[in-house]
Amino acid sequence: MIKLNVLILGASDNPERFSYKANELLHQSGHRVFMVAQKQKAFVGGLIQCEFPVTERIDVITLYVGPKNQVNWYSSILASVPQKVIFNPGTENPELQLKLSEKGIPWEEACTLVLLQTNQFP
Repeated sequence: MIKLNVLILGASDNPERFSYKANELLHQSGHRVFMVAQKQKAFVGGLIQCEFPVTERIDVITLYVGPKNQVNWYSSILASVPQKVIFNPGTENPELQLKLSEKGIPWEEACTLVLLQTNQFP
């Protein structure tokens, strides 16, 4: 399995949230994870940043924020030029999907947890 740099947009320190569960499963799968959300926060599982890492290659972005909260992240998402963007359930966004397609960035509507558990990630 290829190990990737994965950015979770909408990361959470709450173990009940799907983004938290994705972080754990991505780490268990050996991927390097960058957690990003609107507010920076340190917790036992790591550090949630409020900005995209600018010196790191991002292979996959997995979205856990709804469409209206994605708008402020458009430029960072597009500038990172990932190999794929995953729209988890509830994050589907035709406007961002069009922008990604225009820039040649692949995307899919899928559940990161399911992809990981069925060996289909990314």
